Amino acid sequence: ILLAELTHDRDLSAYDTLIIDEAHERSLNIDFLLGYLKQLLPRRPDLKVIVTSATIDVARFSEHFNDAPVLEVSGRTYPVDVHYVGDTEDRDEGVRQQIADLLGEIEQGRFGPRGDALVFLPGERDIRELAKVLRYNDRLRVLPLYARLSQAEQNRVFQSGGSGMRVVLATNVAETSLTVPGIRYVIDPGEARISRYSARSRLQRLPIEPISQASANQRKGRCGRLSDGVCFRLYSEQDFVGRPEFTDPEIRRTNLAAVVLRMLELGLGEVDRFPFIDPPDPKVVRDGYRLLEELGAVSARGKLTALGQRLARLPVDPRLGRMLLAANEQGCLAEVLVIVSAMSIQDPRERPTDKQAQADQAHARFQHPRSDFLAWIALWRYYEDQRQTLSQNQLRKLCQREFFAYMRMREWREIHGQLVIACRQLGFKVRPQLPEEEAYETIHQALLTGLLGNVAQRDEGKQFNATRNRKIVVFPGSGQYKKPPPWLVAGEIVETTQVYARQCGAIEPDWLLRVNPRVLKRSHYEPAWQRRSGRVMAKERVTLFGLTISDGRKVHFGDIDAKASREIFIRDALVTGNVMKPPRFLKENLALMRSVEELESRTRRRDLLIEEEALVRFYDERLGTDCVGMTSLIKWLKADRARDDMLFLKREQILVRDPGAEVEAQFPPTLHWQGVDYQLRYQFEPGRENDGVSITIPLPLLNRAPRYLFEWLVPGLLRDKCIALIKGLPKALRKQLVPAPDVVDAALAELSAEDSDLCAALSGVLKRQRGVQVNPSDWQPAQLEDFYRMNIRVVDAEGKLLGQGRDMAALVAEFRTGEPAVAAPQADSPERKNVERWDFGDLPAVWKSKAAGLEVIAHPALVAEKESVAVRLLDYPGEAALAHEDGLVALAIKQASQTVKSLRKSLLSGNELVLAFAAVEIDRKGLVEDVIAAAAYQSLRSIEAPRSDAAFKAWFDALRSDWHAEAIGIGEQLALALKAWSAARTAAAKLGTDYQDSQQDCWANMESLLSHETFRYAGSEWLREYPRYAKAAEHRISRLNGQFLKDQKALEMLTPWQHALLAAKESYPGLLRLSAEADQYRWMLEEFRVSLFAQQMKTRLPVSSKRLEQQWLKVQQWIEQNPR
Repeated sequence: ILLAELTHDRDLSAYDTLIIDEAHERSLNIDFLLGYLKQLLPRRPDLKVIVTSATIDVARFSEHFNDAPVLEVSGRTYPVDVHYVGDTEDRDEGVRQQIADLLGEIEQGRFGPRGDALVFLPGERDIRELAKVLRYNDRLRVLPLYARLSQAEQNRVFQSGGSGMRVVLATNVAETSLTVPGIRYVIDPGEARISRYSARSRLQRLPIEPISQASANQRKGRCGRLSDGVCFRLYSEQDFVGRPEFTDPEIRRTNLAAVVLRMLELGLGEVDRFPFIDPPDPKVVRDGYRLLEELGAVSARGKLTALGQRLARLPVDPRLGRMLLAANEQGCLAEVLVIVSAMSIQDPRERPTDKQAQADQAHARFQHPRSDFLAWIALWRYYEDQRQTLSQNQLRKLCQREFFAYMRMREWREIHGQLVIACRQLGFKVRPQLPEEEAYETIHQALLTGLLGNVAQRDEGKQFNATRNRKIVVFPGSGQYKKPPPWLVAGEIVETTQVYARQCGAIEPDWLLRVNPRVLKRSHYEPAWQRRSGRVMAKERVTLFGLTISDGRKVHFGDIDAKASREIFIRDALVTGNVMKPPRFLKENLALMRSVEELESRTRRRDLLIEEEALVRFYDERLGTDCVGMTSLIKWLKADRARDDMLFLKREQILVRDPGAEVEAQFPPTLHWQGVDYQLRYQFEPGRENDGVSITIPLPLLNRAPRYLFEWLVPGLLRDKCIALIKGLPKALRKQLVPAPDVVDAALAELSAEDSDLCAALSGVLKRQRGVQVNPSDWQPAQLEDFYRMNIRVVDAEGKLLGQGRDMAALVAEFRTGEPAVAAPQADSPERKNVERWDFGDLPAVWKSKAAGLEVIAHPALVAEKESVAVRLLDYPGEAALAHEDGLVALAIKQASQTVKSLRKSLLSGNELVLAFAAVEIDRKGLVEDVIAAAAYQSLRSIEAPRSDAAFKAWFDALRSDWHAEAIGIGEQLALALKAWSAARTAAAKLGTDYQDSQQDCWANMESLLSHETFRYAGSEWLREYPRYAKAAEHRISRLNGQFLKDQKALEMLTPWQHALLAAKESYPGLLRLSAEADQYRWMLEEFRVSLFAQQMKTRLPVSSKRLEQQWLKVQQWIEQNPR
């Protein structure tokens, strides 16, 4: 009351005398008032001040008031005998046992007349533990006494009667606050739980400490009130003498924010200059200022703010007052008034030792699943509802029945009323209470304004990381103990046996960002350019007193560090061109840079474009200092149109050296082949998939792309590739080709890029120029670095990449579709289905169209399909020529149905041939069709295949007149051959399973000669040789029994040449029809077979292994020159 009057009566003019009683308690208010009175007395010499206390540092108090007179009044006390019992080794268990032993001796009268005993203990837990020990002594009546004890249990201490010696187990509440009657014995372990504030951790600690001499004397005095007493000190006299004379005043062990605020409000100057009896620690004073600054009550210079002035007028702790100010702003003042007034008193909920379960059950209905603070509101509403209907006596009984301290409930209401009045004096409006669902966030945000230092995040299990690097746990009595929330705010954090958070409520970390931004610390990391937003963004970490409450949110870095943001913008946006909508200057600059980079990629060098730092300097010297992103850049450019012009780069500014005009020819942008320009792309990225030259081939053109041309790369890389190839040769060859660059230069003078094997071409030149024979197996193109092989990109019609690689054959196999390049129907296409006669005009040899954006050349041809003839567009002229011949014959067979029908009936007929067909296991019907077709193909051998109606008619008329005779002649020769093969089969049957290799070779050769692919296209000159080939087989079989070893040797000589042809035919369909050299080789093989297995028979032409080798080289050369 007196302190409150100072706000409007600085000189306390209403008083002529002031009595400060119980000064030894040294509370904050007492010390502050004593200091203020010291300043006031010079202004009020008429004011009388009387300071009274039972135990006090008389000299210091007298000195404080300028050597004021001291009057000592002896109290009416009885002598007290003090016994020093001394320490025990095990402090906890030993002290309890000491006390139990002493009480037993007291009860037996060893120290004089029996009487009641008062035992001082540090805390509730110690009282409970000792009570458990003493309950086995039925001659003792044990009575606990501590502040949180229910009123009924406290009253038992003052009630007389009952059997047994009373033993009061009390905390230091019994030192001065209460006088227990009838006490003859005091047992003092010499410890108490003392509240101490840690400015470093902002923690109110409750450590157990040795008490002072003054406190020990206060305890001793409890047993000398009515008779002689005995005091047992469970420590040594030496220990007692060494203890502080007086207990530290509260001002030296508590937070001073309230004192600082009051002094600032009253204009009493700096705290360190205020005349306290015991000046507080400067660190604690500074902490008080910091707390007030965090609350917004003082400025950074320590001056009272407007908020601080309002806060000073609220008669509560500044933190609680700050909650009320916030609640008024947020519209939840009614609720927060209830909570703040509850936090200002001792918990009214009682928990009697013998009825803890019942009390917990009664209190549980008020608990809130997320917040202990809202439990206060639930309890308040319940109590107010009951108070409106019950009498005072009924209300008392209700409180007793439901385990509430009636007097504390009254105190709660009184403080609530005082705060309501104070708030109204400040102009606040206490609005009706909000529904709980709406109010939760609002209430807790208001509470957070005063409790930001008590925020914690759940870590592991039930442990939390709190602000200021503290580890805490939720107090077991909290409603949040069993299911702790991820984030919480605590009404208080107190250290006892652990660091406990009391009165907890769940919060969201996002709320902390809005409550008091001034106390948050923001750090930023990983700033990076963001193309989409056009700004430099950084990740933000927000901490509250060391506790991270937000991490990773992206914020505009330009608002935080403009200089660093500008540098990143220049380096990562302008220099690289990584922007969504580049301004005009940047578009031009990037295009210019790309052209130089392309030159670098083509020439495989990285010394043409200037370094990145030079580009950074270019923009840094010209851009405005406020250009930190695209928005600010555009704004800066619009402010002065001339600025755009000075940002354009010139070619000579970015080109370190000019590579020369020949680069375009050496590294062309396209590769032209058969009317198609294939796009080339250059990359200089060693080790990457796209390194080197890449050619783009649309899938529709893949079948007709050149096979070997890509081996020649481009002129600018061909020389280096050839040098690498020569360096990869075996050492013996390599030594003959030095120096490699000169050898390559001479070779390239005779070579030009074509669709032929590069290694084979080099071998030919080296043989001519140097006389060095390099075989195909000597070259190692696969060992070259990837960039020496063309990277082939296969794309669809829209340009989407389907696949890529450096092996053309593998890509063709992977994407083989069987469809020609012109797969899609064209409006003017010559293609036709189901052709029955030549009624479609002339058929051009070449037809041009568009595919995948490129001009495609196709070749129309008549095509024989399963049951019909059609006109189709084919990719390659050779392919088209063969297909066209097949189509002509198929169309002729359709149109000459009567002739064909007659031939089918007469050809290869007769009983003798029936037996031959059975022996050789050949189907007559298929062979008859081949004879008919072979006669037709023979008629095409001497003319150009018809491509017009007139030419077709002329050929067809000539064919029809000779067809029957030609077919009969071929049939007769075939009949002779079949009979010979039949005889060979009969002879082989007698051999059984012997000589399998030789027999199988014979039959495989027969099947090859009679196959559709060979017979139809052989021509009459070779078909006439079939009887001789069959006779040779018959002769071979008949001699196997006596000359098998000779036969095997001959077979070994034949096999390699056969295998070479088979492999070539498999990789090059239609080879024998397209290449005269291959066709000649094929029949030379047949003649070679005759010379090996039937030497007595003459061959049609000279043949030997040497001649076969020479002919095979011709075949290889033809294949190289005609890869398609």
